[in-house]
Amino acid sequence: MRDETLPLIIQGGMGAGVSSWGLARTVAAAGQLGVVSGTGVDTTLVRRLQLGDLSLDYRRAMAAFPFQDMVDRVLKRFFIDGGKPSGTPFKLKPVPSLKPGRLFQELAVVSNFVEVFLARDGHDGHVGINYLEKIQTLTLPSLYGAMLAGAGWVFMGAGIPLAIPKILDRLAVHQSVELKVDVQGAQPGESFVARFDPVAFSGRQLEPMPRPRFVPIVSAAPIAAMMIRRAKGSIDGFVIEDWRAGGHNAPPRGKTAYSPEGEPIYTKRDVPDLQALEAMGLPFWLAGSQADRASIDAALAAGATGVQIGTAFAFCEESGLDPKLRRQVIEESRKHRVKVITDPRASPTGFPFKVVQLSGTAAVSTIQRDRKCELGYLRHAYRKADGSVGWRCPAEPIADYLAKGGIEEETRGRLCVCNALLANIGIGQIRPDGSEELPLLTAGIEVETVARFAAPGASTYSAADVIDRVLRG
Repeated sequence: MRDETLPLIIQGGMGAGVSSWGLARTVAAAGQLGVVSGTGVDTTLVRRLQLGDLSLDYRRAMAAFPFQDMVDRVLKRFFIDGGKPSGTPFKLKPVPSLKPGRLFQELAVVSNFVEVFLARDGHDGHVGINYLEKIQTLTLPSLYGAMLAGAGWVFMGAGIPLAIPKILDRLAVHQSVELKVDVQGAQPGESFVARFDPVAFSGRQLEPMPRPRFVPIVSAAPIAAMMIRRAKGSIDGFVIEDWRAGGHNAPPRGKTAYSPEGEPIYTKRDVPDLQALEAMGLPFWLAGSQADRASIDAALAAGATGVQIGTAFAFCEESGLDPKLRRQVIEESRKHRVKVITDPRASPTGFPFKVVQLSGTAAVSTIQRDRKCELGYLRHAYRKADGSVGWRCPAEPIADYLAKGGIEEETRGRLCVCNALLANIGIGQIRPDGSEELPLLTAGIEVETVARFAAPGASTYSAADVIDRVLRG
């Protein structure tokens, strides 16, 4: 029997900034679960401040943050009254590292607080936040900032986050936490960890706060079962995401075969065992091409609590995507000219990555963009010869990557996802020659038919249109 207190629809947490606070707030106010993306929100905040925060929303949220001395430091460093001059580059923030400085931690906490605060403003609906397990050095202060703002749900994919449930338990009572960081080349017995101490960070002991529900995003029942057995602390459900979803996908199970176009081939082995999932006794939501009433009914009949929908919301009016890109995709979808591929090489993470083939984007551009790793979210930690930790990214300049012990083969086909995703939401970096960073759109295969949510002749639609059409059929 479905638990009616739980949402039927989860709006996917699409990063960076696509699942904006405006989208999450709209979905949550409509009675479903609105989710903000936790990926890159520190960069999003500092760039919005450098553009002058003309709507005042970000400074309004920062005014509610409990540690105003930190807010003052962030504003002093990044806010530009009236906005930066057009055509000038954004000032950069510190990149993630194993032992970050004070500014890095303050930005992480403040920015996650701001995003959740704005998403929760004006209603009492469900609001959550989504993170990538891959971005480990940002996780602890980011979680704390989101919890200070009252996030009710935490979602995490692109890995197996066994340590997060217990971390949420401890952060709820402001206890110190640590998270093991994956380091390539680590020797047997070596352990590298990121640490965060809320009391040392703030200089005070606050009252306990609610612990959010934790919902990992996984691709198969055996992974869910393993997490239930091995996770420290409680898991509150799962999102079961298949290969049709946008962003990063799990690789095919077993030995991977490739199509003539170079895409990994998914088989019956990659179809989740819904009976096994139902037998685990925890709520679960199905993700990947679920944006229609028939899919919801089928999910419920199989024992699911509901569905997660991403792509349909990604191109609605409230999403963070650049409006020009949204309109272009809807118009091309109406003409049946949108194509999405599963690129096994594009993402520096090594996971397959859905890429929309759209004119004017990095995916189809003949322009060879300069490799430049200045945001560092998807860098890999590696062990140096002296035992210290270094950082490298297969999408950075090839000579730099090789100098850090990387292999040239790992750089082939890689794209700078971090910079491109920020261009998707209209805050891409300005390069020295005055050019703007090219966007790189990711979406599930439903992008090919996303125009069905728009009225005939219209080039936009709303989040309410998605919810209404999905629920009514």
